[in-house]
Amino acid sequence: MIKKSNAFNWKCKHTWGQSAINTFWCLVGCSFGDMMTIYYFQVNAIPWSTLSIMALAMFNGIVSSIILETIILLKQMKLKSAIKTAFGMSLISMISMELAMNITDILITGGAKINLYVIPFMLTAGFLTPWPYNYWRLKKFGMGCCG
Repeated sequence: MIKKSNAFNWKCKHTWGQSAINTFWCLVGCSFGDMMTIYYFQVNAIPWSTLSIMALAMFNGIVSSIILETIILLKQMKLKSAIKTAFGMSLISMISMELAMNITDILITGGAKINLYVIPFMLTAGFLTPWPYNYWRLKKFGMGCCG
């Protein structure tokens, strides 16, 4: 008797490529809101705790990602549909991206600080962390993080 395999295929180059594009656009949106929030608190020396700044930065990163996705989708659909689609993006992917970026920031700088040295590490961690999930989601459900 031949047993049918339900093994998941992690070797599809096309899906890895598409999931990389989706992850990149999520990273652009999320990192903008996140890093601008941290930078604002840093420049203005606002005395919030690192945890409070990071939580606000993560929230703003997700909001800026939804705004960017809505703008991108306006080329393909009407505003109401674009907003609905943008809100339907994977929060798991965005939250994992935000956590990875902020944990990297804390590990390298010791707190909510942005400088040219830490940014590449934050972006790399932010990209690599959700990328396999975005691949899985795209392969399994025919959708990705951003679109």
